[in-house]
Amino acid sequence: MEDNKDKYYIVSSNVLPEVFIKVMEVKKILGEGTCDKINDAVKMVGISRSTYYKYKDSIFDLYDERRDNIITVMLMLEHVKGTLSRILDLIAKHNANVLTINQNIPQNNIAMVSLSIEVSNLDESIEELFDSIQSQLGVKSLRVLSKF
Repeated sequence: MEDNKDKYYIVSSNVLPEVFIKVMEVKKILGEGTCDKINDAVKMVGISRSTYYKYKDSIFDLYDERRDNIITVMLMLEHVKGTLSRILDLIAKHNANVLTINQNIPQNNIAMVSLSIEVSNLDESIEELFDSIQSQLGVKSLRVLSKF
């Protein structure tokens, strides 16, 4: 029996077909008020109205101010003194709020940490925050697990 329920994924824009990127550009243009009419916005980015309507309800920005903004990330951290503390300070400095922390005991000098972060008052983009976290000493990787 086939399951007709939608499945949702978080996907890097680097691997998406260009049409999805253009649909997001149209949504941004309309949301910012650069264009008032869908027809003008789709012409600006080079897609048809039918393409826009086909995909507009199927793709969303990871950071959308009109939605609740809780993101759960998984970090792989080297077992280095102060690494998690620096990350938490960095998150707070950018007006994000850590809601939950789950840290496993380090194995092979690597600790897995999951953080749920409320980002509605963030003073920069999600991508900039993630880049800042990933550039910290001791951070091996950051992966987005979910967004609510």
